Amino acid sequence: MTAASIDIVTRPAARTRLHSDTAERLLHATLFLTILLSPFVFIEPSPYEFMMVPLALASIVAGVSIPRLIAPLFLLLMLWNIGGMLSLFNVHWKSDAVMFVATSIYMAGSAVLFACIVSENSVRRLDVLRTAYVIAALIAATIGIAAYFNLFPGAEQLTMGGRAKSTFKDPNVYAPFLVLPLLLLVEVTLREGIRLKNIAAASVLVMALLLAFSRGAWANAAASAAVLMGMMFIAARASRLRGRILFLSLLSVAGIAALIVLLVSFESIGGLFKERAALIQYYDAGEAGRFGNQIRSISMLLERPNGFGPLEFGVIFPQAPHNVYLNAFSAYGWLGGVTYILLVLTSLAIGFRHALVATPWQHYFIAIYAAFVGVVLEGAIVDTDHWRHFFLLLGAVWGLSAATLAHLRAARWRAANGVGSPGHLVVSRIG
Repeated sequence: MTAASIDIVTRPAARTRLHSDTAERLLHATLFLTILLSPFVFIEPSPYEFMMVPLALASIVAGVSIPRLIAPLFLLLMLWNIGGMLSLFNVHWKSDAVMFVATSIYMAGSAVLFACIVSENSVRRLDVLRTAYVIAALIAATIGIAAYFNLFPGAEQLTMGGRAKSTFKDPNVYAPFLVLPLLLLVEVTLREGIRLKNIAAASVLVMALLLAFSRGAWANAAASAAVLMGMMFIAARASRLRGRILFLSLLSVAGIAALIVLLVSFESIGGLFKERAALIQYYDAGEAGRFGNQIRSISMLLERPNGFGPLEFGVIFPQAPHNVYLNAFSAYGWLGGVTYILLVLTSLAIGFRHALVATPWQHYFIAIYAAFVGVVLEGAIVDTDHWRHFFLLLGAVWGLSAATLAHLRAARWRAANGVGSPGHLVVSRIG
């Protein structure tokens, strides 16, 4: 073969690689911008919603495929939304109820999209997601802290009842948004050691989290951090790394405790902190309180296979359900309620099984899974079924599970062909 003929053969391959690299860079840029805009949700539709279309198009251009493992995710999300559509007949397809179900369908689609994106080229795409998410959270946290201390004109528009809400509509959504980026900073500190920039960034997020005065978010963050540290300890390769994880975990707890003491020393913060730290609030107790409404609704829902209908819980009772699992039966009927619980339990099981497998993206997977566990637990006291970051976490758990399964299959193929050692579904060692 002559040099000219070789050039003719290799030129198309070079153009293909160039096209592939360009398409991947386009996907990275679109993903980065989508996550960067995710905190700005005080208007609807938010910039994040608009970015879903270019993100989907960039995924198609980059050749993102749909792994078979996410078929159960798609099926469960579809059944959940079918339940929501059927429940619309209860409310005669009122416009606000239709919009509620449409939002659920959109959220489900975003979960599937994120699952597909992180299932391939996982480390690089998660690098992009991590960087964008931490920057976005720092922007939101800085705005929230500045608003709380009234450091700029109109700051009161970014607070609610003396609590920071930043660019979100509600402090109870703003604060949980900060948990995943905080875990990503904690994870890299536990794995690689103390770095000033990570400690500074984490401190800003912790302060913002505290100034939102969200009990659910505080519990979410504590549970997520415990899961993160526990799973990292189990997966640690050497006793030295386990010692570092244990030491830095205790140091983190001490640091957060010191920050709480410092904040509580301010009279304006201390009173609200003590009030919000109480397990039972004035609106929780009594027959007409949160818990009383929930108990009364259960007997009613047992007689209504199609539920109350979207948004009808707040019409029948004086407040929202404040329990995503109860709301699943109220707004989506028995079909949607059972499906939603199956979705959560299946996601927890499949995520735990694969997050402890040795992969190049395991450290990301553990942080994402830990954050997902926190939101699942918080769902018992807050309606999380329309939280954008919940569906990002849900999709990422399934997408990374698919990537891990493909990684294991490839390892087994290499072993069978004498290329490498077999991959086994066992607890991995990181560090």
